[in-house]
Order: sequence, then structure tokens, then C-alpha cells
Amino acid sequence: MLGIRRLKSPVMAALLTNSFLMGTPLEALAAEICEPESSIFNMPLLLLVALVGATVGGLLARQRKGELQRLNEQLRQINAALRRQAKIESYAPGLSYAPVGAGARISESEIIMEPKKHELISKLKTGKTYLRNQEPEKAFEEFKTALELAQNLRDPIEEKKAARGLGASLQRQGKYRDAIQYHNMVLAISKREGEDSGSTEAYGAIADCYTELGDLEKAGKYYDTYIARLETD
Repeated sequence: MLGIRRLKSPVMAALLTNSFLMGTPLEALAAEICEPESSIFNMPLLLLVALVGATVGGLLARQRKGELQRLNEQLRQINAALRRQAKIESYAPGLSYAPVGAGARISESEIIMEPKKHELISKLKTGKTYLRNQEPEKAFEEFKTALELAQNLRDPIEEKKAARGLGASLQRQGKYRDAIQYHNMVLAISKREGEDSGSTEAYGAIADCYTELGDLEKAGKYYDTYIARLETD
């Protein structure tokens, strides 16, 4: 009886030990089985996010490509129109100062100018000289003084010249947003006075500024206007 009891104790102990050892691997196995299920569940969501990102990126790239192609076509049309009209002096691409459609210039010797008017003309000339010499900062100061003089004299033609000079000076400095303000001033003066000289070039200059800023949509709109005016001037 005692022998049977001794035999039962090791057997029971072995059974209990085995059941304990087997219990732990089963829990670990259950955990391992559960983890892949969770990962598999999350994978489609991550894949969806990646696909959406790729799709949006592709659409933006195609849109950008389309804008660049349209801009290139507009520039081609501008070049063709300028060649047809032989008006390469336009300051929109080259920052010159002869407005499209301007009539014959009157010799300065034929004009009797009061001192302020003389100073105004002098400032405009000096500003142009600084621009030609690649000194846009100095040019800006000359054109700024010229603008104030033109406004005091209530001379809209010279006021537009000074505004164009300020816009050109700022473009040369890479200050495109500020330049746009002065080119828009040219358009505002033209509208106010009902006198349109210099407006065509202002549209072209604004388009150039928006191109430099990377806003091709706005650049395209202004180039459209510029091209249309070149073909009708």
C-alpha cells in the first residue's frame, strides 16, 4: 500500500509538472498567433495611406507638368508676337522702358521745364543708368524720388515711368512681390487716367514675377492678357 502511494506521488508530480510546462507554451503560442492577426489587420490601412499619397503626388506632378507646358506655349507665342511686331524693346522680358504703342518722342530741348520737372526727368534718367549698370538698389532710390515728384506735379505719364522703374528695380533684386505692387500701380494709373501706354508691358512684367515666384497659374493668366494685347496693339 505504501509502495503504491509512493508510486502515485511521482506520477502525480510528473503530471502536474507537465501540465504546468505545457500551459505556458500554449499561452505563448496563442500570443504569437494573435500578433500576426493584428499586423495583418493593420496592413491594408497602411497600404491605403501609401496608395492615396502616391495618387495625390502623381496628380500634383501631372498638374505641374501641364502648367509648365502651358507656360512654355505662352512664352513661344509671346516671342512670335514680338518678332512679328518688331517690339523687342518691351521691358517685360528685358526691362527696357519704351512702352508699346508710344508715339514719337519730343526732344527735351523743345520742352521748357520748370525746376521740379527738370529734376524729375533727371531722376528717371539716373535711375535707368543705374539699372543698365546693374545697380538696382541705387536705381530704386532714384525712381522713388521721381515717383514723389511726378505725383506732386500731377504728371501721370512720368508717374507711370517712375512706377515701372521701381518695379524693374525690385525685380532685379529678386523682390518679386514688391515689384508686382508697382507694376499694378502702372495699371491703376492707366485706368484712372484713361491712358493706356505701358499697360501691356506691366502685364508681362507681372507675369514674369509670378513665374519667378512659382505661381504658374497666375503667371499664365497675365501672360494670356499680355499676348492678347501684343496681338492687338
